[in-house]
Amino acid sequence: MNRRSFLTRTALLATGIAAAATGAFALSPSRNRYYQGPPGPNFDGTRFFNPGGSPPKGFADLLKWQTGGGRAKWPESVGIRQSIPAPRVDDLIITMVGHATLLIQVAGLNILTDPVWSDRASPFSFAGPRRATAPGIRFEALPRIDAVLLTHNHYDHLDLATLARLKAAYDPLVITPLGNDTIVHEAVPDMRITTGNWGHTVPLGPATVHFEPCHHWSARGTRDRSMALWSAFLIDTPAGRIFHIGDTGFDQGRPYRDLPKKHGKIRAAILPVGAYEPRWFMRDQHQDPAEAVEGFLLSGADHAIGHHWGTFQLTNEGREAPPRELSAALQAKGIGPDRFRALGPGEWWAIPR
Repeated sequence: MNRRSFLTRTALLATGIAAAATGAFALSPSRNRYYQGPPGPNFDGTRFFNPGGSPPKGFADLLKWQTGGGRAKWPESVGIRQSIPAPRVDDLIITMVGHATLLIQVAGLNILTDPVWSDRASPFSFAGPRRATAPGIRFEALPRIDAVLLTHNHYDHLDLATLARLKAAYDPLVITPLGNDTIVHEAVPDMRITTGNWGHTVPLGPATVHFEPCHHWSARGTRDRSMALWSAFLIDTPAGRIFHIGDTGFDQGRPYRDLPKKHGKIRAAILPVGAYEPRWFMRDQHQDPAEAVEGFLLSGADHAIGHHWGTFQLTNEGREAPPRELSAALQAKGIGPDRFRALGPGEWWAIPR
């Protein structure tokens, strides 16, 4: 095999892995395998969509990105100090496990977001994005988990192996947008799951979980793009309101601007700040740190945590770029670093009142 042929095949393999891991292209079957329901404001009868928003890029753009260079080199491994959380918390403490996995301890509840303890964010055990850090909490050190908020089905957010472990250990309630229950039940048939569309609510002990719109998409492979819904969550608790987004494009601020009027004061927002380069490819679906700061301001939240960085290398930017750019964006807006922190794995924050 000559050098050009080898490089071409390597590029195509990398592109295929990226496509499988992130659902960045899709064929067009006419039947939705995850969800059947009538058309609505964000569902055309086969696929979900972002009303007035932008669809994800196609395969040609994916190939252009994967073969275009510009990818920063990440360290193979980064040492962290793992946390041991309290069994329960009356007020509000949030601990970063890694990427989009956080432990929210609030008003006596223990909630995990998009739990991933697996070594790779990929459909393959031998390839795909691998952890650069260990989880910030050992699985065995978790407190009893009451609920899981599952935002969408990309492999860096929906990890079936971890959900099976959580079912066996704690039997938590999974709260997730429409269609994702089918994916989970195929692997964990007896998992307790409640689904909802944007605007729906779910009671959770002393709290209420609201499904809120965000601008993203979904896929587990090449034939199921946007057949399961994606969502943000607003958790209304006796200790304050928490707004969590797993992934979103800024979308002219639409995921944020209605929150103050609809829900009132938000104590903590948990917002993605990573996986944003190159901007020409990622802009519509992944906000950058400056956009996260704009969203924070529009939401009216008192404090914010930046996540979705530093664990899996999914895109081109360097590992330390998101917190560095977040710091610059906060300084440009005159916002103190005590209000918006990009937590690394194992770090926790007792959110001020």
